Amino acid sequence: MTQAHLDRLSSIDASFLTNESSDSHMHVGAVMIFEGPPPVYDDLLEHVRSRLHLVPRFRQKLAFPPAELGRPFWVDDPTFNLSYHVRHSALPHPGSEEQLRNIAGRIFSQALDRSKPLWEIWLVQGMERNRFALLNKTHHALVDGASGVDIATVLFDLQPVPEQHDTQPDWVPRPPPSSSQLAALGIKELTETPVRLGRRAMRAAIHPRTTARKAVESVEALGEVAWNFTDPAPEVPLQAKIGSHRRFCWMRANLDDFKRIKNALGGTVNDVVLTVVSGALRNWLRARGIRVEGLELRALVPVSIRAENEHGTLGNRIAAMRGPLPVYVEDPVKRLQVVRASMDDLKESRQALGAEVISRFNDFAPPTLLAQAARVNFSTTLFNLIVTNVPGPQLPLYVLGRELQDVFPVAFLPENHALAIAIMSYNGGLNFGLLADYDSMEDVDLITDGLSEALAELLEAPALQEARLQADLATGADLPG
Repeated sequence: MTQAHLDRLSSIDASFLTNESSDSHMHVGAVMIFEGPPPVYDDLLEHVRSRLHLVPRFRQKLAFPPAELGRPFWVDDPTFNLSYHVRHSALPHPGSEEQLRNIAGRIFSQALDRSKPLWEIWLVQGMERNRFALLNKTHHALVDGASGVDIATVLFDLQPVPEQHDTQPDWVPRPPPSSSQLAALGIKELTETPVRLGRRAMRAAIHPRTTARKAVESVEALGEVAWNFTDPAPEVPLQAKIGSHRRFCWMRANLDDFKRIKNALGGTVNDVVLTVVSGALRNWLRARGIRVEGLELRALVPVSIRAENEHGTLGNRIAAMRGPLPVYVEDPVKRLQVVRASMDDLKESRQALGAEVISRFNDFAPPTLLAQAARVNFSTTLFNLIVTNVPGPQLPLYVLGRELQDVFPVAFLPENHALAIAIMSYNGGLNFGLLADYDSMEDVDLITDGLSEALAELLEAPALQEARLQADLATGADLPG
């Protein structure tokens, strides 16, 4: 997919605009910590400038058709100023990680300006132990976590010596469309909708058996989505009226620990992640005086529906599934078994397909129906929090010769949701980033600490120790004592 001038936003991309409010910001990003002295700001600015041609969308802004004539367009920003988007800050002495978390919370509390390209990068210097940080912030309408391309990723090199890119000609923005042109494009889109529907109908007539099978699958999938609305998530303190201010915390872990658990006890790395999150939330709820007997929370787990030929493109190709968080289960191994069984059932269900069917319908829907569908897709009664796990590269990356040490991903808070947890693996690590509402989640540190405790519980579980012993016996490894 090209990133052309006057591209129209997809229905999913537009839904992130529809669901944004002054208290619920729809940007995502990461806090990235590097070793070594910080680059000179002008050098970073020039580095970003040299890679911008790889992501043309990042010099484009939104243009809205008048009278709600369809979804907005991406257009070149004639006043694009790189120094507005690449910003510079510093931590006071001693430059601790807690201070970095605080400044990250403030940066992610501010909405992006919709009159400009929807992204920022912050260079934060002054960190202790000869380190610095880059914070990137991108609107979800522009990029999803599985697309693999945004302004931050194109800055990386695989070697300490930066890769030299061919000199690009000076960028010349194309003239912005007038209101009448935008209106004409919107009307054109509406008039072409029956034609596209007609082409689909023709393909259906040519391949009746395939069409009938897909129709049955789609109806079943929509039925599963509809059933979800009769089974809302339980009310817990995570469901609260939120403000615009944020707290940000993180937890470091090793990817090998999660692999060791899933290899010994079954399931997937994501099953183990959900189990660890369940354990942390269980302890937090009990600390808040909430009874957990019989209580199962629901996580909104984004699932990529990006086709193989769409990898490396911008825009959102995601559906959502409701993953289980069985906080009622005390034993960590049994908790993993419950998560594993539930996730296996979900994978055999048609939840993700149902979300995709709704997405396809949205591409043909008029603006009023599109807004209603966007609210349905983001219905905050269906889940307690977002838990998104994004696989990252398992090799070191560099920016201007400095090695990336840690990546802590940042999700977003839908309305009335006080916590979102994003997880990303990188170079042997598996890091958790917790974005929380500032006022209602003063104790978010309890959840952060609880993640480490829940992981340790699994690693120390007798079943895991026994599995490790059996593996050692099978391989003839030296046993302790």
